[in-house]
Amino acid sequence: MDSPAGAYLLAWEQAQLDEAVADLFGYHALQLGIPELQGLRANRMPHRWFALHETPEHSGKQVAVVDFYADFTALPFPANSIDLLVLPHTLEFSTDPHATLREVERVLVPEGKVVICGLNPASLWGLRQRRSRWYQRFGWGAVFLPQWGDLIGYWRLRDWLRLLSFEVDVGRFGCYRPAVDSVKWLRRWSWLDRVGARWWPIFGATYFVVATKRVRGMRLLGSQWRSVAQRNPATVPVVQQSQFAAVKNGEKDSV
Repeated sequence: MDSPAGAYLLAWEQAQLDEAVADLFGYHALQLGIPELQGLRANRMPHRWFALHETPEHSGKQVAVVDFYADFTALPFPANSIDLLVLPHTLEFSTDPHATLREVERVLVPEGKVVICGLNPASLWGLRQRRSRWYQRFGWGAVFLPQWGDLIGYWRLRDWLRLLSFEVDVGRFGCYRPAVDSVKWLRRWSWLDRVGARWWPIFGATYFVVATKRVRGMRLLGSQWRSVAQRNPATVPVVQQSQFAAVKNGEKDSV
C-alpha cells in the first residue's frame, strides 16, 4: 500500500467510500480492517468504530485509529445492532471469508448497509498476483501482494451476498492502469482509466459494492405511526321520541 500503485488504488477507493457513506444514516457504524482507508470519515453516525483483526502482524503494533481488536468471524456485538459495516479488502485478508460475511449479516440491522472493496482477480493486477505466486513456488522473485490471501471475484461475491439475502445496490469497477512501481509510468497510463471504464469496465483492478440486508416478511414503520390520527367514530342516528310516536300512530291509523 506504500507504493505508487498502492497510493493510486487507495485514492480511488477512498473517493468511492466517501461518496457512498456520506448520506447513510443510523446510530452505529463499524469498519473492519485496513487502517490506510478511512471508510467512515465522511459518515455522520454518532457511534463509529474501527476494528483490526488480532493477528501476529498487528500484535503489539500501535495503530492510531483502532478502537479494538476482534475476531471478524465473532464480532462483540449483538444481532441486529449495527447500521453500517465497511469492509475494505477485509474478506481477502480473512482466513474464513464466508464466516466473516455471515457474521456481518448477523450484526447488521434489517435494511442495514455493507460496503465492500475488493481486488479483482480478472484484471492486470490479479494476473500479476497469480503470476508472482506461481514464480514464488520456484523461488523466483517476490509475491506482488505478499500479505493478501485469495482474491475473491466480483460475481462470486455477489452470489455470496445473494445467499445471505443481501440486495446489491451499487457495483462498480475502477483503476485500469497496470500495477507499475513508477509514478512516471502511472501517469503515462492514465488514459486507461477513461478508456477502460467505457470499453472493458469489468476488468478494473478493484471493485466496489454497496449492499442492503433484506429480511423477508418484515415491514419497517417510520416515525409517523405514532402520530396517526384515529378515525372519527361513525355517528349513529337518533330517533326523537316525538318522531317515534308519530310513526307509531301512523301505523295504527293505517290499520
